[in-house]
Amino acid sequence: MPDERMNEAHAIIVMGVSGCGKSSVGEKLAEALHLQFVEGDALHPASNVEKMSKGIPLTDEDRMPWLDRIGEDMKASLEKGNGIIVSCSALKRIYRDRLRAAAGGNLFFVYLEGSRALLTQRMGERKGHFMPVSLLESQLATLEVPTGEPGVVTVDIDDTVDGIAATALKGLASLGVTG
Repeated sequence: MPDERMNEAHAIIVMGVSGCGKSSVGEKLAEALHLQFVEGDALHPASNVEKMSKGIPLTDEDRMPWLDRIGEDMKASLEKGNGIIVSCSALKRIYRDRLRAAAGGNLFFVYLEGSRALLTQRMGERKGHFMPVSLLESQLATLEVPTGEPGVVTVDIDDTVDGIAATALKGLASLGVTG
């Protein structure tokens, strides 16, 4: 039986810890699905960016206004009948549930999963990003893997960006999300 959300506009969060490729994969997915892409990091309040750039992990209290802003953007897009893809770490179940509520339940997640070694390597190769490698451990400790949650596609990041995006698209298609 087809999913009743199949013909609706979709919100998709590309999630995972820093360095997993959320932005690069999100942009590829947006291109393939003809959807708007929003860089979730750009929605952080300045105070969050300042904290992270100093190597200070964010607290739940720091993250909630950011998650609410992402939720508002998704809701506004969906209310206009437009799909949207947003990059967002969405590390904890309570964050994902908050985002699901904001999107009226019409939200899918692409979880980008990778080894600590690969994530560290990728973070070290990034230029001009405010997030230092030192915060990776904090993010990994905070991460509640979304295995078993509804509407989640898990993709291993040990591939090219195009390969990761192709795998994510296949997973999303199996959930009824097509371009």
